[in-house]
Amino acid sequence: MARDPQKQSRQVPSPKQIFELLTFKKPNFDATDRRLQAALTIADLRLIAKRRTPKAAFDYTDGAAEQELSLARARQAFEDVEFSPSILRPAADVDTSSTILGGPSSMPFAIAPTGFTRLMQTQGELAGASAAGAAGIPFTLSTLGTTSIENVKAANPDGRNWFQLYVMRDRDISYGLVERAAAAGFDTLQFTVDTPVAGARLRDKRNGFSIPPALTAGTILNAIPRPWWWWDFLTTPKLEFASLSTTGGTVGELLNAAMDPTISYDDLDVIRGMWPGKIVIKGVQNVEDSRTLADLGVDGIILSNHGGRQLDRAPIPFHLLPDVVREVGKDVEIGVDTGIMSGADIVASVALGAKFTMIGRAYLYGLMAGGRRGVDRTIEILGTELVRTMKLLGVSSLAELGPQHVTQLERLTPRARS
Repeated sequence: MARDPQKQSRQVPSPKQIFELLTFKKPNFDATDRRLQAALTIADLRLIAKRRTPKAAFDYTDGAAEQELSLARARQAFEDVEFSPSILRPAADVDTSSTILGGPSSMPFAIAPTGFTRLMQTQGELAGASAAGAAGIPFTLSTLGTTSIENVKAANPDGRNWFQLYVMRDRDISYGLVERAAAAGFDTLQFTVDTPVAGARLRDKRNGFSIPPALTAGTILNAIPRPWWWWDFLTTPKLEFASLSTTGGTVGELLNAAMDPTISYDDLDVIRGMWPGKIVIKGVQNVEDSRTLADLGVDGIILSNHGGRQLDRAPIPFHLLPDVVREVGKDVEIGVDTGIMSGADIVASVALGAKFTMIGRAYLYGLMAGGRRGVDRTIEILGTELVRTMKLLGVSSLAELGPQHVTQLERLTPRARS
């Protein structure tokens, strides 16, 4: 009988052949490393953080104001990006470095200021500052941070440290913080203008989130499967705030007691007179204010709606970016904050004219997932996505990115005003 040419011959493999075809993964006995390496995206880190962190602390990070529309729309804006890649343009080696506000950064993003950070994970700002320094990107300490200015400097002695300033009712507190940050060698001040009062962060109210944490039957039940968080919290040093001397109450109560709704351009003048370094205005939400600030000679502006945590239904920073760049991009450096969850989001922002971006929640998800190593993993994920997206677009440097690479697909379009 003729042999069917399409029929494969078979044989029983020898043990040697089996082992040549199969490789066994070496076991990893480091539980933290295992869970972090299993996280391939910031969304993966978020899920790990949610499992490991008590609900009140996680929701403080994850949540936003009222119906959380501002945050959802900001993230949707990045999802509604269509990239336009160039073909046959070799990009084997990609340079992600940039000069931001007069200093170097290995990538076009900085860690954003976050309040009450050690409540998320006890390494807090020390983990963020040291990871940022190791990665060569700037770190920003919040006025409401839980680590002192001087200790952040000690954790990141050779890196770039920025300080985010709220103008308090007691102006002497704010002035003292400016002087301490300058003395510690912080090179940039973020003057924040979108928080005259606290936004309605409803998750915090529903969870009874307070400083210090209030124990209820619900919080105790929620803590049972997360003993490691409580062990860390109870066995590490008491929370140290950068500015607050009293810390009893909900976050909203603390903010309303500390912040001053009468903040004005006069306060900006005073702070500028005190600060020797670069000054950036954070929380800008329209073109007109951007023009005014550029005319005043500030060094930069950050388009931000405070992560959706203040005014719900606020403007979408990413949507504002092209108009602001056209109006003042030659006069000031423009940063973008709110909604950034991937390296592709960073690429889209730079392509539309942003000099830098800020990451807040993404950093905190990593922190909650694995402390300092979790922050390292956040930066690694964003960096990998950044490089891969640039290569797929056919660009070798940030300078090559431009509006031709990005189309903002329309979902929410304003109606003409009557």
